Amino acid sequence: MKIKKRSWCFITLVVMVSLILTACGSSKTSSAGSSTKKDIRLLNVSYDPTRELYKSYNQLFASYWKKKTGQNVTIQQSHGGSGAQARAVIDGLNADVVTLALAGDVNSIVNGTQKIAPNWQDRLPDHSAPYTSTIVFLVRKGNPKHIKDWDDLTKKGVGIVTPNPKTSGGARWNFLAAWAYADKKYNGDQTKDKQFLKALYKNVKVLDSGARGATTSFTTRGVGDVLIAWENEALLSLNAAGGKDKYDIVNPSISILTEPTVSVVDKNAQKNGTKKAATAYLKYLYTKSAQKIIAKNYYRPRNQSVLKNYRNLYPNIPLVKIDDPLFGGWNKAQKKFFDDGGIFDQIYTEKQ
Repeated sequence: MKIKKRSWCFITLVVMVSLILTACGSSKTSSAGSSTKKDIRLLNVSYDPTRELYKSYNQLFASYWKKKTGQNVTIQQSHGGSGAQARAVIDGLNADVVTLALAGDVNSIVNGTQKIAPNWQDRLPDHSAPYTSTIVFLVRKGNPKHIKDWDDLTKKGVGIVTPNPKTSGGARWNFLAAWAYADKKYNGDQTKDKQFLKALYKNVKVLDSGARGATTSFTTRGVGDVLIAWENEALLSLNAAGGKDKYDIVNPSISILTEPTVSVVDKNAQKNGTKKAATAYLKYLYTKSAQKIIAKNYYRPRNQSVLKNYRNLYPNIPLVKIDDPLFGGWNKAQKKFFDDGGIFDQIYTEKQ
């Protein structure tokens, strides 16, 4: 009887230890599971005209990420002029990713904070520009001012709406597209190029802080005869309810290839514990399903098989590039044209 009693005591002790270990193990597993599946938030700091694009894309990515990881992700958006948005991140806005109008604005974050790795453009295809656009003119229906090319914007009595290059990436693309036209017309005579841009900006009725604000001034407030616009903004306005009865799009003889760029804000994402999801969020922009959403929102997709289905939207306009010798890349262009005392300041402040 004593042997049996001791045996039962031993068995009971083993069972109790086993239960305790199991409970601890399951607790760790549960804790680990909950940490990997814990809901997260990403903040995408973007520029003005991407509101509709990312509203659609965020739903697609959230569904993909849930299926892939079991984790719920919510993407919050911040929109404004691209230059102003870059400044907000430099000043402390806790962005996990930035999706800005041009590489120069991302570079300003790199140089101002070191929160983004200097090689950021090498981390994704196409120099981290998953879609493109260009600059066109949106005019009133019937084109009453007979605007056909950049020359017509310098004529007396033509009212122009365009954003401010100091705060808007789109505005800088606008300026450089006009400069490319003038440079071709005047065979590289920069004195005449400046005179041309000065005449153009003399006709500007309002310099909004961002591209969407400029679109609102033109379409809702009725300011001006022509909006110098992102192609996607012009198409969005034209295809809105009643848009075809109110506006026409005019494609200039020469424009510029605009390349909005994207990057993880490395130090913020690392601190927020979102680096993996933030990286995937940008990589997924290159998938075919995401490229279709990009095309439906009037940006030119990089995926050629998607692009060919939307060719009717995008005419073959001769396009200069920011890396062409005329501009020499964003670092040189920013300093020459848009930094304090640059060419924009010279031609616009003289107007006052």
